[in-house]
Amino acid sequence: MPIKESELILNPDGSVYHLNLKPEHLANTIITVGDPDRVSNVTKHFESIEFETRKREFHTQTGIYKGKRITVISTGIGTDNIDIVFNELDALVNIDLETREIKKELTSLTIVRVGTSGSIQKEIPVDSIVISEMAAGFDSLLHFYDSEAFQNKDISNALMKHTNWYKAKSDPYIVNCDADLLKQLSSNKTVTGFTATNVGFYGPQGRVLRLALQDNDLNDKLANFNFKGKTITNLEMETAGIYGISKLLGHKALSMNAIIANRASGKFSENPNKIVEELIIYTLNKLVE
Repeated sequence: MPIKESELILNPDGSVYHLNLKPEHLANTIITVGDPDRVSNVTKHFESIEFETRKREFHTQTGIYKGKRITVISTGIGTDNIDIVFNELDALVNIDLETREIKKELTSLTIVRVGTSGSIQKEIPVDSIVISEMAAGFDSLLHFYDSEAFQNKDISNALMKHTNWYKAKSDPYIVNCDADLLKQLSSNKTVTGFTATNVGFYGPQGRVLRLALQDNDLNDKLANFNFKGKTITNLEMETAGIYGISKLLGHKALSMNAIIANRASGKFSENPNKIVEELIIYTLNKLVE
């Protein structure tokens, strides 16, 4: 049965509604970044760029790096945007946009997030690289989908018990990365981590300006959490949504984090652009190995 026009919205030129992309514009290997301006920071290393479009916070360029076709797209901040970006990326490869029918043969995309993050462990310093082996989502995105088969309930329950999780907040969901991508992109230059994906930048990450927090000790509780040797290493705002939606849709996903702040020590990178640039080059080279 064709998907209704109200559910899969297309622009007059046939491109998907938010991303302004057509299937031919997309490579099977994708790098996501939060900042639209960071797209060009990645593609400046390409030998050539074949396509570019920009709509709202969604900036896309597709080109060639060392012979490999790669798409770079900005998602903006937060898992609400991840819901939009990843569903539309999937639609581009797994739905016939003319007939509005799901294809019989599905395509699995390779998607790597290149982003910034803050460590909550003193031993993970600024200017290091953390690869998220798993992520805890403190938003509610995955709970809107039939997703329990992909969630690690044991860790979620242990985390809620450890933190005395406030009942009015959404239950955390725990999702793993793609194991093959983790192996491919890991090295002695990276730290394997357990990432907490927050629903905001200030209060949800324990920052106090003028508003009081519901739980002043939450970051300390997260830093002290240990489940069979797994400790939460860093905070950011997209990874759990990326892992969750990718698992549901059958895509491979991994999150690469440039640590520009250490919340435990209060330090911030003296040159955050440098570690982000190093992470970009590292990721590109690992993807073409």
